Amino acid sequence: MQGSGHILPNDASTPLAAATLAILRHRCDSETRNGQDHDAASTAAEPGKSGDHEGQYARTDQSVRVPYPEERDLPHSRPVQGRGGVHFKRTLSSFSLEDRVAVVTGGARGLGLVMAQALVESGADVALVDLNVEEAVRAAKELVDNFKAENPDSDKRPKVTAHFCDVSDPASVDQSLAAIVKEHGKVDNLVTSAGFTENFPAVSYPHDRMKKLWGVNVDGTYLYAVAVAKHLMERKSKGSIVCIGSMSGSIVNIPQPQAPYNASKAAVRHLVSSLAVEWASAGIRVNCISPGYMLTALTRKILDENPELQKKWTSLIPVGKMGRPEDLMGAVTFLASDASLYVTGADLRVDGAYTCT
Repeated sequence: MQGSGHILPNDASTPLAAATLAILRHRCDSETRNGQDHDAASTAAEPGKSGDHEGQYARTDQSVRVPYPEERDLPHSRPVQGRGGVHFKRTLSSFSLEDRVAVVTGGARGLGLVMAQALVESGADVALVDLNVEEAVRAAKELVDNFKAENPDSDKRPKVTAHFCDVSDPASVDQSLAAIVKEHGKVDNLVTSAGFTENFPAVSYPHDRMKKLWGVNVDGTYLYAVAVAKHLMERKSKGSIVCIGSMSGSIVNIPQPQAPYNASKAAVRHLVSSLAVEWASAGIRVNCISPGYMLTALTRKILDENPELQKKWTSLIPVGKMGRPEDLMGAVTFLASDASLYVTGADLRVDGAYTCT
């Protein structure tokens, strides 16, 4: 006999079995009287039998559609204020990036721009690589101006340059890297921040948009990482590559549907592991940063147009808050610098413990 999730014995031939059977039957009858039909919440019942709440916090919402904006509609990003500058707090010298040259793809806006700022503040010269070179030029100037304002007595100014690149095109990658090496003389670090996300149900995702997303997120990461690794190997020089993944490479975001994006970031995460092993003997470290929900200028625009998402997102984050781009500054500096010399193939999740639940 089966009821309320309990399997009841049919054999009551012994006093002990009869007593056990009576207790279990009483418990099942009591649960039924109290309205607790546990079978309705199991696979014994049809979907929805125990109520409308079933799975409501663990499903995508097919009505959520957020296409990535056209380039002209993307909001500007600004360097963050008050995070750098001269300070007198003691810290490890191994975090310094003095005399290093770093490339940041997708560096004209958002997370890329703020991580580039972290590298500049830590002593590196930086080349911003972006599809929108005009925006990259503006961002490069603002990074230098911001550094001057926060370090008025510094006798050394960072060199920040801007370069066009379509990271999904091998020829464009090679051309931009050659221009950077000509301008800076070398490259020591790479941060692959070029990437984007869109929200479409998988059954209706336009295939051409999906190929574009995969081309930037996966091909772009691979192509630029390989190009910089070749450069480092030719110089017989050690280096650090930091690929920007996402917590979406480990979990499925809800309620917005974004299967191709999630798959692309899972690919980045495993690509990092593979390249770390392959290039370890050359002294080239490859690591991943997987951000959670970050309140960038673009995220603000999306939340303005879809206000219900903010509450749904933050309700699923143990910390209860979205991160800010500057919350990645320490992570990227750590992985780019000698402070992480024995760290390679790692995935550093900066997600407010989202992926822990």
